Amino acid sequence: MKLRLFLIICTALIAACGKTSDKPAAATKGTIGVSLLTLQNPFFKVIGDSITAEAAKHGYDTLVVSADSDVARQSNQVKDFIVKKAVAIVLSPADSKAIVPVIQEANAAGVPLFTVDVPCNEPGVKIVTQVATDNFGGGKEAGKAMIEALKGQGGKIGVLDLKQVESCILRVKGFKEVLDAHNATAAQKIEIVSELDGGGAKDKGYKAAEDMLQAHADMVGIFAINDPSALGARGALEKAGKADKVAIIGFDGQPEGKQAIKDGKIYADPIQFPDKMGVEVVRAFMRHSKGEELPPQMLIPTSLYRQADGAADASLK
Repeated sequence: MKLRLFLIICTALIAACGKTSDKPAAATKGTIGVSLLTLQNPFFKVIGDSITAEAAKHGYDTLVVSADSDVARQSNQVKDFIVKKAVAIVLSPADSKAIVPVIQEANAAGVPLFTVDVPCNEPGVKIVTQVATDNFGGGKEAGKAMIEALKGQGGKIGVLDLKQVESCILRVKGFKEVLDAHNATAAQKIEIVSELDGGGAKDKGYKAAEDMLQAHADMVGIFAINDPSALGARGALEKAGKADKVAIIGFDGQPEGKQAIKDGKIYADPIQFPDKMGVEVVRAFMRHSKGEELPPQMLIPTSLYRQADGAADASLK
């Protein structure tokens, strides 16, 4: 009797163990390698998180890394993706020209490559599609915001740029186009008297704005190609006692930038939608994997964000 009871218990335990081992972990369809300009910037972290979440919905893993604005580092990351047989590579290039050779390596390896936010329009590379903000259009919005902020008055302004990044080049180009059109008919001209590299960072933006103010004490406006450099410029203005005399137009719409707009420290931002970029680049990969032909670029429009928008923004303090 005892032996029979022992055998029944053993049989039940074996059956129970069998049930737990019957469910293997779901197999991944592959890994998407993602190298973003810098994860120190919250904007790119949102892109990375959105790519990861959207890819998971379709059964793909992601490997998201930061290039830290270093093209050599990014090149090594792409090489690593190729070695690891990534099913796709997503880049926001640290330098749109210098990244060309390693993109060509990915092309030779047959790995489909997409860019997000920062395009690469150089010859000799195959990009499936470029998912980005309409940076040129956003630059035009920034130009309109500067004219609005100066209330019809002219004056000297500066630009904090980032010439090695194509998206930032497009922003400045759009900005200048609007000012040129304005100056063609306006009695009071808006003159760009200084263009300096703000590095896309708060510390470099601070130093560049400080240099501008020392060279042109009568400046009335600054356009910065992103929020960190705009916030750096604000710090320089506050130190110089000119915070209320110089209008700042930023770009991006990061939480800190939006808060500064609400607080009246930055006049306005053409805001981007990094979450949409992350989702759209994964969807572009899914369409490509099904054999669909994609357009060369997929642009997401900006929206001009002013103080009134900040006052109505429940996410801010």
